[in-house]
Amino acid sequence: MGFYVGYFGYSSNFIFIISYYLMMIYLATDHRGYELKEKIKKWLSQWGFEFEDCGAFEFNPEDDYPDFISKAAQKVSEDTENNKAVVLGGSGQGEAMVANKFKGVRAVVFYTPAKTDHNENVIKLSREHNNANVLALGASFLDEDTTKNAIKLWLETPFSDEERHKRRIEKINVIEN
Repeated sequence: MGFYVGYFGYSSNFIFIISYYLMMIYLATDHRGYELKEKIKKWLSQWGFEFEDCGAFEFNPEDDYPDFISKAAQKVSEDTENNKAVVLGGSGQGEAMVANKFKGVRAVVFYTPAKTDHNENVIKLSREHNNANVLALGASFLDEDTTKNAIKLWLETPFSDEERHKRRIEKINVIEN
């Protein structure tokens, strides 16, 4: 696992709150997101994140996303606080459905080429309010820049740790059990 140091917050006294945590990112896709996944690996390396590729390892138009997404989701479910995954498919919808079958996984879908404040809010809220640990991307609907910005924002946005959000996540956990 990687050691990631994030800086969150700023005050008028120039005091920074430093957050340290371990994070491993798992990547998975079928043929629809294969090319984009290969680019994501380069970005994660540039940003200093550790990651593991769960496949696909070659372009195969006959492969099936559950075979790869399930491997990444299983890894996240083993340590839902520190492990994250970015999974890709045509729409991201089926990929999120597979990921959400695993205990403790909270997968969200993102797919839109438009750059608006609303898109940033959706990404941020998935982490701040829902503590999402899997980001499912619709590769058929995203351009490279939007994908890059969305992943970076999602990985750098911390969970708010507000009581109301913790309470809601706990209710999801009860349903899951």
